[in-house]
Amino acid sequence: MEIRHGKIIVHASGGTAGKDSSTYKITLPSLWIKEMNLSENEREVELSFDGSRITIEKKLTFDEYIESQKTKGHTLKKLTYYNDKTLCTTIIIDMTEKKLRAENHTANIIKTAFGKNVAPTWDDLQGFLEERCIARSRAGLREYLETIGVDEYDPIEIIKKTKGRMAEDSQWIEIEDLI
Repeated sequence: MEIRHGKIIVHASGGTAGKDSSTYKITLPSLWIKEMNLSENEREVELSFDGSRITIEKKLTFDEYIESQKTKGHTLKKLTYYNDKTLCTTIIIDMTEKKLRAENHTANIIKTAFGKNVAPTWDDLQGFLEERCIARSRAGLREYLETIGVDEYDPIEIIKKTKGRMAEDSQWIEIEDLI
């Protein structure tokens, strides 16, 4: 691992930003950019922040992401979210890293799993899954779980049994284990 030291470049924000707003930039060595297979024509990256460390990675296509995580030996699940017979969103869940990728197949954001959110988090996923299940606080929950053959409240296991179908809409989910 090569380590270099740098300085953050600070600029006053323009446009409609607040009067004390700033933007921050950093220069990266061109050798590192080339080694990441980035170029002037291919420069989309994914930034992640864990509270103390920023990671920059080349943005992978959906299929590249699946192959990358499989190569690492991660446990993956594929969720396909439908409205009637129309595929609306495909979600790849990395159970090992607790990360996900979502790809919408419709322009109607109301029918997609995460609406306008193009970079959903693990918490967003948990909220989405629970929306497609019986409520945790529902009276008779234990009997319901026994009836569908699920030992505890686990949204993924519940959805495997119920397809995430709800009485008030025509959306449903298929879950497939990729590894």
